[in-house]
Amino acid sequence: QVQLVESGGGLVQPGASLRLSCAASGLTFSTYTMAWFRQAPGKEREFVATVPWTGLTYYADSVKGRFTISRDNAKKMVYLQMNSLKSEDTAVYYCAATRRLGVPKVSEYDYWGQGTQVTVSS
Repeated sequence: QVQLVESGGGLVQPGASLRLSCAASGLTFSTYTMAWFRQAPGKEREFVATVPWTGLTYYADSVKGRFTISRDNAKKMVYLQMNSLKSEDTAVYYCAATRRLGVPKVSEYDYWGQGTQVTVSS
């Protein structure tokens, strides 16, 4: 059974940093594309960043230059380092996995975590 478990969310002030973690189990992690999505209240879930098994990364324009996605295949972990956080980054952040290569669409992902709340507010 595939499980993705996110952690690291919280309440921070604008300009602060957070690192989200996602622990994966029940899948051959090194063969999966991993990604982060987020969903703000009243909005659709949106793509944030992805790192396929190739190691190449791809980001939404809204987070490019501020967020960094990385993966550790040995530990079956994926991370999202978030710097210079803004109020508009407030959302529930989800970890997701797919066998497809580097896709930014919600519908292309097979497995999801339960989400972790990130709130950016002064």
